[in-house]
Amino acid sequence: MRVLGPLVLALCSLATLAQEEDKDCTVCTTNQFAKCFGPTCDCILKVSTDINVPVNCSKLTSKCWMMKHEMYKKKNIGSRIIIPTEHAMLDNDGIYDPDCEQDGKFHAKQCNGTDTCWCVNTAGVRRTDKGDENKVCHELVETYWFQIQLRHKPMEKAIDQAKLQEAIKNMFAGYQVDPKYIEKIEYLEDDRYIIVDLKQNISVDSPTDLATVAYYLEKDVKGSTLFSELHSRSIQDDGIPFDGTKLGFEQLYVYYIDSKNPEFSMKRMTPGIIAVIVIVCLAVVAGLVVLFFTQRKAAKSHIYQKAEGRELDEIQKQQLTT
Repeated sequence: MRVLGPLVLALCSLATLAQEEDKDCTVCTTNQFAKCFGPTCDCILKVSTDINVPVNCSKLTSKCWMMKHEMYKKKNIGSRIIIPTEHAMLDNDGIYDPDCEQDGKFHAKQCNGTDTCWCVNTAGVRRTDKGDENKVCHELVETYWFQIQLRHKPMEKAIDQAKLQEAIKNMFAGYQVDPKYIEKIEYLEDDRYIIVDLKQNISVDSPTDLATVAYYLEKDVKGSTLFSELHSRSIQDDGIPFDGTKLGFEQLYVYYIDSKNPEFSMKRMTPGIIAVIVIVCLAVVAGLVVLFFTQRKAAKSHIYQKAEGRELDEIQKQQLTT
């Protein structure tokens, strides 16, 4: 953890006196792993053996704290952790033990307790190659656009797209997402995919962190909710209310688009992509060789020089358009 404030340290000491949550306190509905106790029913989340962080149960707990708690459970309790699927610009590194700021944000540089470090965006997703402890991450680059792709289970009757859009908006409302964050909802009927574009909007007066929303949503789709049983979460085990029935989901992918381009080298590229680049480079070299000998030939005979020039123009145009 990068920063520990006096409040966190005080809660660390207080937590050692509380072996279980106070039965007189209400359950933290937005975080089933938080424990609430004491005369003011303060709620905390355990993120390491000797560190607890305060939790505001009126909103979702930040993705960074939840990932850190999950790693704590994996190391000390042995609970099963589901690693996210690796696809394209998804979070290919999956779960790791993050370095969090006091307010729950990811620190720009992550090392996962080792001497291998990398830079992340505000969603905690790696956006650079990995390096050593000397790696410098100048800023925490903002992830401003989240594309969520949900594949629903087969339905017996046709999907009414107007009702579908309303159901999806209601679903995200359960994750405290302001409707103004939802830029577009698209439905691909043949593939049963619902594509939702969420974009951070500075004009929206909402404390909701879309990275945390996506993390909570992913857990619900995979059947390992972060909410308590008392929370009327949007996605139950059988799906969401839709057109008098339930719409269930079988897959979810989250794509992250940052305000700045990621900084990966060719090491990250697949062999197929590298092969294409090599072929293109060879084609360019071959073109330059042809151009060189053609120019030499034109220089020997001024009679053909003008015609050769026009032919070269056409060759160059073709190379630019291919």
